[in-house]
Parts: sequence; C-alpha cells; structure tokens
Amino acid sequence: MEQTLAELNVKFPLHPHPENKFVEDSLDFLEYLFEPYPQPNFQVRLWEGNVWGSRIGYRFALALKHPGALRKMFQSPSELALGEAYIFDDFDIEGNLEESFALAEFLLSQERSLTQKLRLAALLRKLPATVRPHVVPSQLYLPGIRHSCRRDQAAVRYHYDLPPEFFALFLDRQLVYSCGYFHTPEEDLDQAQENKLDYICQKLRLRPGERFLDIGCGWGALVMHASSRYGVESLGITLSEKQAEFAHRRIRETHVDHCQVGMSDYRELDTSAPFDKIASVGMFEHVGEAMLPTYFRRVCDLLKPGGVFLNHGIARSATYVRMGPSFTDAYVFPDGELAPIHTTVRAAEQSMLEVRDVENLREHYVMTLRHWVDRLQKNADLARRITDETTYRIWRLYMAGSAYAFRTGRLALYQTLLVKPRFGESGFPLTRQDWYTKL
Repeated sequence: MEQTLAELNVKFPLHPHPENKFVEDSLDFLEYLFEPYPQPNFQVRLWEGNVWGSRIGYRFALALKHPGALRKMFQSPSELALGEAYIFDDFDIEGNLEESFALAEFLLSQERSLTQKLRLAALLRKLPATVRPHVVPSQLYLPGIRHSCRRDQAAVRYHYDLPPEFFALFLDRQLVYSCGYFHTPEEDLDQAQENKLDYICQKLRLRPGERFLDIGCGWGALVMHASSRYGVESLGITLSEKQAEFAHRRIRETHVDHCQVGMSDYRELDTSAPFDKIASVGMFEHVGEAMLPTYFRRVCDLLKPGGVFLNHGIARSATYVRMGPSFTDAYVFPDGELAPIHTTVRAAEQSMLEVRDVENLREHYVMTLRHWVDRLQKNADLARRITDETTYRIWRLYMAGSAYAFRTGRLALYQTLLVKPRFGESGFPLTRQDWYTKL
C-alpha cells in the first residue's frame, strides 16, 4: 500500500532547515532575555520576517540582519559590543532611536543569578557565531603620551576633520557644534544657536575694542559673531586643519573685520599679550581630568587682571558609573574625558580664578541633539555619500545616545563664568539683569 507523506515523515523525520532552527532559538533567547523588562514598547524583527514583542504602538524596532546577530550583541554584552553590532549592521534600529537606550541600559545594568546567566549562555550558544567583515571608517592611531599636544591634535582631527559638508547636514546655518539656547521648545535650531552666541557674549559683557579669545573655535561662528555684533578683536584657535581652512574662507567671504582664526594648542599661546575676555565652548571635553589644573592656569595667564572667562562644557554626574568599555571613547571622542562639575570648579579656583556663575543647560542640549539627529536621519543618503554607511551609523548612535544621557541627567552642560580678580575687585555688577536685555 502506498504510504502518505505524513507516514513517511514519522518513519524518516525530515530535518528542519537550520535557518528555521535559528529562528526558534532566537525567539527563545529573546523571550528569556526581555521577560523582566517593564516597558514592552518595542519589537524585534528577525532576518526572515518573524516578529517578537509588541505588534502595535511600539516606539522602536530592532531589526536583526542575520542568524548570528544576537550572539554578536550579547556574547560579551557591553555598551561597546552593542554599539559595534549596530554600526557594523548586525542589527538596525528603526523608529525612535533615543528610546532604545533605556532598554540597553536596563539589559547592561540588570543583576542576574548564576542560574540565569547559565541559562542565557546556553540559549546563546545555540545561535551561530557568524563572522561578518567590519569596515572601520578610518584607522585610529593616536601617537605620543595621552593629552600631549601632539596626541591631542590627532584626537581632535579624528573627530572634527570630517568634511564640513557632513556637519552642514545636521548643524544650523552657522555650523555651531554645541548646544543651542532655546527661549521656547518651539524655537528652531538656527534661532537657538543665534541666541546661544549672543548669550555667551552677554555673559562675558564684551565691549568694543576688547581682545577676545575663543579656545576651540570650530568653524568660526562665535568669533565672527563677537566681532561683527560687539566690535571686539577676536582670535579663534583650533587643532583641526579643516575647521581652520573653512573659518578663514567664511571670514574672508563675509568681510568680518578684526576677526581671525589660527591653528594652535591653548598651551602654546603667548601670554605676553593677554586678553580681556576668553571663551571655551565645547572644547573642554578634550582637555582631560588630570590636565584641568594646567588648563585653568593657562587661561588665567592668558587673561588680563579683571578679565573674564566663560567655560562651556559637558560634565558627567558624580553618581553615574559607566558599565563596561565605552563606545564613544572607541569611535567618537578618543581620549575625551568628562569630569563632575565639582572637579572643574575646584581646579578653576585653585588656579586663582573666581567662580561668579554656574548654569546648567542640559535641557537645551536634549533639544539641540534631537534637532541634530532628526536632520541627520532626513539627510541619511547624502551623509552616506559624503562619508560612508558606518560613519553615518556612528554619528546617529552617538547623538541619540547623548540626548538620552542629557535627558536622564547622566550628563549635564555647564556654563561656568570665572574672573581673574584685580586686587580683589571682580568688576561685576550686582545683578545679571544685563544678560537678558537683548534676548
């Protein structure tokens, strides 16, 4: 009698295709991994179409690109491992990228028993250890001693020497690469950055004829604003050759007088011709915690008695402890260091600078970064053409993660106003009222 296919299958089992087995094993791993997570506001899409998690109302989706993606992500879980799996396209994040960082933080900080760890490891071993080529956008080599002038220049160029056309895809029209200052959440990015430039000049109380130094001047926006609006003689310095070239061209094309940009390390500036006012905006993060006394002493030497210094820089929360190796250190800001605000203030005071005002603008950075991420994503195809796929992913991930860190208080942005007193006199008015008269 002729046997049916079903009967034949009982006698001679058809082995499932390996891909199907990996689907089942991946779903089992996801179920066990995410079971404790209190916010089921996401979904995971497998490479062949299966979906785990929320079907409707989800904020973001993790799209696994191949059967070995989960093993890449969680074999040795860390911020760096997850970041590398994303930038090298083992998985993608669709939807609200910022929201995904709460999930990553939960997974990396969760304490598991030995039994739970062994169970996760056993589930993970069922998945293939797929080897995929990783194309790193540029080789990172930092010569010399950490935070030496030579090494700092290499670290700065690694980050800032991308084409200005890339930064123009997500920054404002003046290419201001630091947080804006928003009067209302509805204000656009161009206006917020204009506000910020003016706010810095107001805090410094710039006056016509004064000599003004911008340490880490970027593409020249602040020195151009200070000279054109406040009549000061501005000098900006940067370690990035591409930034300096771009700033020179902008100053020349816009005919801004008494304004120049040069390539120099702050430690190499001549102190024999001190400045009336100094600002450092978004450069402070590259100094290094051990170098803070050197940094503030040099600024003090570069100031005239009665001179004023505004330090605009990111600080980490004193209670925040990073878990594992840092993605940002490896791919975004090599040798970058963030210190708590109390460390910064102490170093400034020990360098004979008097603290006159400290303002935390972290909410402004959240809004700024969201503008940047949105603009970059809208220009994704052009960003890939100017750089490459991996670079686009690095910047998308780093800026969205920074927005999450500022929103949750892991990071803060402080504008610290300092003065070099003249015989005990600060020269400051009794109130801050004049800071806001033009805003």
